[in-house]
Amino acid sequence: VSSAEGFVFLSALLVGRIYMRKLAQDEAGVRAHLWKRALKIYGYHLLMLILAFTVVAEFAIRTHHAAIYNLLNFYIAHPFVAGIGSVLLLYCPPLLDILPMYIIFLFLTPLLLSAAARLRWKTLLAASVLIWLLAQFGLRDIVHNFVVSVTHLPIPLQETGAFNLFAWQSVWIAGLWIGAKSATSDVPFRRIPGWAVAVAAAVCLFFIGVRYGWLGPHLVQQSLGMQLDKWQIGPLRVLNLTAFSIVAYRLRKYVWLLVAREPLLTLGKASLHVFCAHVFFVFIGLFLLYGE
Repeated sequence: VSSAEGFVFLSALLVGRIYMRKLAQDEAGVRAHLWKRALKIYGYHLLMLILAFTVVAEFAIRTHHAAIYNLLNFYIAHPFVAGIGSVLLLYCPPLLDILPMYIIFLFLTPLLLSAAARLRWKTLLAASVLIWLLAQFGLRDIVHNFVVSVTHLPIPLQETGAFNLFAWQSVWIAGLWIGAKSATSDVPFRRIPGWAVAVAAAVCLFFIGVRYGWLGPHLVQQSLGMQLDKWQIGPLRVLNLTAFSIVAYRLRKYVWLLVAREPLLTLGKASLHVFCAHVFFVFIGLFLLYGE
């Protein structure tokens, strides 16, 4: 399980928990607040792009330092297309591709919450599962080709970001669902049987064994391929995430004791600023690397 899944899931859970109740009282206010938040994050994303397209790109061009140059090679070769595409959240360089996904999901959230209130969560969850399934069979490629034909921006698929949004929406909607339900004291899976937790723990141990190659050469991440792929949220990845969530929920009291302390609380409250700062330091780290 990577930090990206945790970030997307917990962000959605908090949004669902905070805004589902407010939606019934002030739907227009909730929509305006979430869109304002999405616009603020978009502004931060543009600032990071400006840093990448000026200071970082200049260093890459002058030095041809592979660790940096390979991140921005499409922008360096096609600055106009990349610039327009990045503003439209179509071109997403490595390290700068999770905020665009977050912005899109946050922008759509008021519509998703309203749909859930009118159509019930079962309908929304079923639609999410269907989109995730289509994402495993090339939905992203079809949509990408359509967008390129409409915008006339020849941005290769691999330059639109590593995350498959049509698969990752399932993580966001699952978080929204659990958060919204918890706001009404109707938490899904509130009482998980002990045997189910034991099975989930065994599944977690199995995937840890896969992660570190403890189970032989045929049960490693590379051999399982797309089934365990992070960017596609493959079927085995879903199983892994579900099992991990069940175990973490059962151990939540101990997790709370571990994380409910400084400086983690301050870092969590300032997560947007922390993320932007960490990308800056990652670029500095890449400056210091040599070779590939």
